[in-house]
Amino acid sequence: MRELKTTLAWAAEGTALCRKVLVGLDETSYDAPSTLPGWTRKHLVAHLAGNAEALGNLVHWARTGEPTPMYTSPGQRGADIETGARLSGARLTAWFEESAQTLTDAMAALTAEQWRAEVVTAQGRTVPASEIPWLRAREVLVHAVDLDDGVRFADLPAEFRAELRVDILAKRGGTAVPTVHGTPAEVTAYLAGRPYEGVTTPDGTPAEPLPPWL
Repeated sequence: MRELKTTLAWAAEGTALCRKVLVGLDETSYDAPSTLPGWTRKHLVAHLAGNAEALGNLVHWARTGEPTPMYTSPGQRGADIETGARLSGARLTAWFEESAQTLTDAMAALTAEQWRAEVVTAQGRTVPASEIPWLRAREVLVHAVDLDDGVRFADLPAEFRAELRVDILAKRGGTAVPTVHGTPAEVTAYLAGRPYEGVTTPDGTPAEPLPPWL
């Protein structure tokens, strides 16, 4: 069972890693590709900002008891990302900062009882509100790597990587993922469908890439 204080700390660490990358980007480098197919860094940061706002809706749900879905429609997430990708780098950085801080403040205000309130994710899963920091931690830590500016899976907390591997295997279906060998960081990258090195099958054959997860 993931502890709330731990997932909150991971979310904060991921936000800080993303921030460290963003402060060094000019407009040209902001328009460069991320590691995710078809997405520039602008697409990725727009997604992160929109995700903070969407998770903020779940925090509102937990605090008030008023059902507040992450998105108003199935197409809202994609539309917001495309719109955001057309903003300037400076505006995107500001949006990321504002949305992340608003989410952090909102989570900090929840009571123990409110953390136990049930909310529904965009995938239709009913979860306690205490799952929200984990959902955010996954986004900011994994996408800090996807920004492709020096952050690698080896830089992420080891306990987070271990939890992430469990989460990914559960989502992908354990029987659909081959057994592989490699360092914990590179195996995590492999399972997440990100660039990896030195991951092999038990007979030493290089592992075949998986499609991106998250």
